[in-house]
Amino acid sequence: MDPQALQFKIKAKCSKTKARSSDMKLPHYTVLTPQFMPVATSGVMKGLTTEQLRQLDCHIILGNTYHLALQPGKEFLNECGGLHKFMNWDRAMLTDSGGFQMVSLLKLSEISEEGVNFISPFDGVTKTVLTPEESMAIQNAIGADIMMQLDDVVSSLVTGPRVEEAMWRSIRWLDRCFKAHVRPSEQNLFPIIQGGLDLSLRKVCCAEMTKRQANGYAIGGLSGGEAKDSFWRVVNLCTDLLPQDKPRYCMGVGYSEDLVICSALGVDMYDCVYPTRTARFGTALTRRGPLRIKNHEFHQDLSPLEQDCECFTCKNHTRAYISRLMRQKETIGCHLLSIHNIAYQMRLMRDIRRHIEQDDYPKFMQQFFYEYYKHREIKDDDEKDWSNKIGPNGYPIWITNCMAHLDIPLL
Repeated sequence: MDPQALQFKIKAKCSKTKARSSDMKLPHYTVLTPQFMPVATSGVMKGLTTEQLRQLDCHIILGNTYHLALQPGKEFLNECGGLHKFMNWDRAMLTDSGGFQMVSLLKLSEISEEGVNFISPFDGVTKTVLTPEESMAIQNAIGADIMMQLDDVVSSLVTGPRVEEAMWRSIRWLDRCFKAHVRPSEQNLFPIIQGGLDLSLRKVCCAEMTKRQANGYAIGGLSGGEAKDSFWRVVNLCTDLLPQDKPRYCMGVGYSEDLVICSALGVDMYDCVYPTRTARFGTALTRRGPLRIKNHEFHQDLSPLEQDCECFTCKNHTRAYISRLMRQKETIGCHLLSIHNIAYQMRLMRDIRRHIEQDDYPKFMQQFFYEYYKHREIKDDDEKDWSNKIGPNGYPIWITNCMAHLDIPLL
């Protein structure tokens, strides 16, 4: 890969964990890491304009190759000069390869060594063939600063020979992606480490893919419902084995606790639909846990969503007003919650970087988890929280185990 397409400079390292603060210079923007990437699946950020994303301090966003290939299509994107121009976004962009749709659209796909045959989820008839070569052609047309290889993705809950098969196929497909990539001086191609929850397969995949000398690497195949105690151990192993001087991207991660933990484990980049998707269901993200804003306790609450938040929503509207909007299914309610939730994510990432640079990140972790779990504003047993079982100390067991591994006591 052409090193000029990405320059990665580590500015500070935590003296106790693997956390680091870095500048990642890309063709369209210099991204400060650790960084969260909001998801604009088909070139649209649900509920937000690109100007609002800039105002919210978003450095890089994510688009999806499979959905962009269906609409507006590769030919159109080539004609209009890429997705940056089409959606009026002048900062960095990353595109997923379409591989995840092998899991999310499993019933509509058929996988072979050649690639993946999809039936369109829009009309149930149109067939799309996605090969490593076609994925590269689409992503070259999109023009993202970072492209992901097409990988053979299986659910993190799958075990047995299919996991190893997918890992080796992903390695073979990576070579085909590199061969088909025609814009290496303008776009970076990241391999995706696979191997499920099998640490021995992850080791093999890291060893093979790092031989390809890419400008950065992704950790894939997680955030699919696996036990969180397995999740962090896979991430920890991969960051130990991946190059220290290259950015590391943990795919599909967006919960606050995951961002704090994975940054301590040495991850630099994250993406997830969670902040905007949960906004559409009426949930506000806060340092004291998520708020189900439609709940009765907020109907007459005249405080902002979060006291110390400087976003447009918190400076101009109350919980009671937003609760009423969401209960009446007013679209402006989703818009206001989306603004706040993205602002929350960006503020969290700024705080993570600042405390790494101050070399007091372990103290930040302690305080963050204390507020998030011990001072949680609303105890909501219905919160979707995969395997987030609370231990006798009041913290999720997996966080207790990971913090013990890091030798950082919880408060």
